[in-house]
Amino acid sequence: MPRTEKLERVAELKRQIEGSNALLLTEYRGLTVSEITTLRRSLRDADASFAVVKNTLMQRAAAEAGLEIADLLTGPSAVAFVGGDAVTAAKQIKSVAKQFPSLVLKGGFMDGQVLSADDANRLADLESREVMLSKIAGLLKGEMSRAASMFVSVPSRFLSLLEAFQERLPGEAAPASEDVTPDADQASASATDDTAAEATEAPQAEGADAEATEAAPDTASEAGQDEAPQEGQEGKG
Repeated sequence: MPRTEKLERVAELKRQIEGSNALLLTEYRGLTVSEITTLRRSLRDADASFAVVKNTLMQRAAAEAGLEIADLLTGPSAVAFVGGDAVTAAKQIKSVAKQFPSLVLKGGFMDGQVLSADDANRLADLESREVMLSKIAGLLKGEMSRAASMFVSVPSRFLSLLEAFQERLPGEAAPASEDVTPDADQASASATDDTAAEATEAPQAEGADAEATEAAPDTASEAGQDEAPQEGQEGKG
């Protein structure tokens, strides 16, 4: 391959690497062209493209993109550039590998980490992104339903307590009114007693004035009797 073509191929591989969510590397030794075509069609459904690469060019493109995957680039290599869910793409590769045992998943790269062959195969055993999102949505829906029922039950409990409190209010107000009535009767009785006492004291005061009036003439007459002998004595002298 001329140098210019190599540089162009390296640049193209670098763009594919940088535009992918994950890389899945396979060994395709023994696969026919029709079998590789079947794998490409399967991966297309998982939003992934499949390309046979030269190890030296792929290693150079990966290095320029900041990936260290040289250990995975041994033997005849083909790369799945995954633009969608890596789990779904790994499942597709593993499914095709069951039909064509010559296809071997030997590793990959995802989320800044290099995946070994075992890691890549375990990735294929995980649930797909759609299934996990569906389960998460189900869990969130259940939590939201429980939260909504709690928000509904709290006001209803508060209203029940409020109604019970209101029902108790009339029963508690009655004893309070009974307590006030005796005080009013006592105040009325006290006022009546004070009026009666004033009425009793009034005649007594009038009697005292009369006695004082009757005593006044007696005092005057006594004073006259004392003065008369004194005048007679003065005449005799």
